[in-house]
Amino acid sequence: MGGIGIVIVIGAIVASMGFAMFMYIQYETNFIESSVGNPVVVGPVEYVITFEGTHNGDKENTPENTFVMIGITAKNISDEKTVISGGQFYFVDDRDQKHEAFFGEFSANDLFLEGLDPNKPIQRTTQFDVPFDEEKQYKIIIRPQKDQSTVDTAVVCLTNC
Repeated sequence: MGGIGIVIVIGAIVASMGFAMFMYIQYETNFIESSVGNPVVVGPVEYVITFEGTHNGDKENTPENTFVMIGITAKNISDEKTVISGGQFYFVDDRDQKHEAFFGEFSANDLFLEGLDPNKPIQRTTQFDVPFDEEKQYKIIIRPQKDQSTVDTAVVCLTNC
């Protein structure tokens, strides 16, 4: 009688561990590596990131360090409308520190919050206020919007790949 109880308990433990591993694998982040100029798909959106250079802002927005500008071409490859925002993009420096996008209005193409219709690409830019050295390697991380329900995250090599 006691042996059957032990078998049931051990079976329940093994089943719960199996379920936990299944759930972990389902929600584990899938990192997709790419380099500047190459398309990368994160959820329902295909991105092409380009390095647009550096600048020192304008009269209203001056950087603490240097503004690094990236170009973003985004195309919704699904059948439903989706949204992208500048908050999805992070600049990673040579010490693996993440920097968020700087929201200023430098041009009509600055990315804030943008609706994407299926199969209609858009081109936008965003900036990051970071210490920049042309000799170092930098990356851009693209995370999906919450409603895009994907575990994909892209890491795009921006300079000195």
